[in-house]
Amino acid sequence: MFRNNWLAVVDPFEAMDSFEKSFFNNSPFFAGSKGSDAFSFGTDLTDEGDAYQLTADLPGFNKEDIHLDINNDVLTISAERHSEAEDQDKKGKYIRRERTYGSYQRSISLGDVDQENIKAKYDNGVLTLTMPKKAPALPEAKKIEIE
Repeated sequence: MFRNNWLAVVDPFEAMDSFEKSFFNNSPFFAGSKGSDAFSFGTDLTDEGDAYQLTADLPGFNKEDIHLDINNDVLTISAERHSEAEDQDKKGKYIRRERTYGSYQRSISLGDVDQENIKAKYDNGVLTLTMPKKAPALPEAKKIEIE
């Protein structure tokens, strides 16, 4: 009885989820996230010099359930997980159910990314995107004709 009351009062997972949402929603890269309040996939973004590398934890997803779309210089990562045990839940057999099902999405601004050369890899529940930076634009030499 005491244990259940403690879980109702202190939920460290909820605190971390709240922190993550506030941190990434204020990031200059991340345009926001959408999904269930109970689940938001974690991401890391690093600057590798000539490219950015984004790593996203997406355990339990099939590769076919993950979609990467670019629209107006914004990359959206979306994933959908379907419940295989919805009938069990309706029968009331679960004591506690924390694994979530549904659609989840994160968006990232691609400002100086070479969008044509982004590479994606999904292995053991981890999505890794290598996003090369655009080559710096060289100033054009220009000749002015005298009238």
